[in-house]
Amino acid sequence: MLDEPIKSRFEAPDFKQHARNAAFVGKNGRMSPPRRRLVGGLDLGGTKIQAVVLDGRRAVIGQARSATPTTDGAHDVVLALVSTMGSACADAGVEMTELAGVGVGSPGAIDTRSGVVTGARNLPGEGAPIQVAAGLKTLAGTRAYVDNDVTVGVNAEYVLGVARRSKSLLGVWWGTGVGGGLVLHGEPWEGRGAAGELGHVVVKVDGAHCTCGRRGCMEAYAGRGAMEIRARRLHERGHKTDLFKIMEKRGRTRLTSGVWARALEAEDELAIELVERALAALGAGVASAVNLLDVETVVIGGGLGTRLGEPYVERIRDAMLPHLFQDQHPPRVALAQLGDLGGAIGAALLVPPGSPGRKR
Repeated sequence: MLDEPIKSRFEAPDFKQHARNAAFVGKNGRMSPPRRRLVGGLDLGGTKIQAVVLDGRRAVIGQARSATPTTDGAHDVVLALVSTMGSACADAGVEMTELAGVGVGSPGAIDTRSGVVTGARNLPGEGAPIQVAAGLKTLAGTRAYVDNDVTVGVNAEYVLGVARRSKSLLGVWWGTGVGGGLVLHGEPWEGRGAAGELGHVVVKVDGAHCTCGRRGCMEAYAGRGAMEIRARRLHERGHKTDLFKIMEKRGRTRLTSGVWARALEAEDELAIELVERALAALGAGVASAVNLLDVETVVIGGGLGTRLGEPYVERIRDAMLPHLFQDQHPPRVALAQLGDLGGAIGAALLVPPGSPGRKR
């Protein structure tokens, strides 16, 4: 259940009316006829929220994106999720209450039964519980299903994307952190609930401090958040870079994937140095996981992986080779096919097939 202060805010008439208005009218200003079995998907990230609406054929018929809140608390995250989902419904020309359900992919520890997210420190609230399912039910009137953001993104690539013909898959989501997801023998593998923490594979004993509090993790070298921390420290020490000028010019408050991409295009020396460092860590860490699991396919996704694209997938592939035990028979390494929408599409796949949705 929702905490009372949060519940009262969700139930306020102005928020409810805003959600209804956003979801009821299409982008052409006219009502659209209902479509068979619509589902929603939300990809909750450290810097953005991506929403999609899928029809019965799993085609994207509406989408929207917004910035992830950076202040206040957990309730603001849920409000942003509802608002973004409402905008995607408006883009599709449907009401939010027509959705059979909404899936949400989120960082942090997920209680899939209650739909509560905890420990997501790259979201407002410093890891405090976020009552995602209850919030969506109260404000949007739709049932929500919540799982790990990387898990749902990897599953989307397995079901609909570049790995759909693979029997075993390792997903590497290179973004704010480095997430991992596994499909083995055609089934997602979550272990005892924490499988796929690829970013915390140790690539250097007593190495760089990681945001998790440990040392030497791959994420301490390759996570965009850790890369930004190091860039700021080096810049303060006098290292020249245009990273922060580009950030300000683009109206950003963080070094987003787009900022890194533009800095690399401009041949910024510090950006190149830090990305090279990240690639070396990715090569060693991903190769170690492949040596253990011997998967058929490695898929590179996430904000930074998707933005930098195929040339950098090739570079990760090359960085892996020196560390592979079976270097004469490496796995296929491919760029995520579903791009920026993959996480939201994967989240939409969380909605069970039997959920009927509401009619007008």
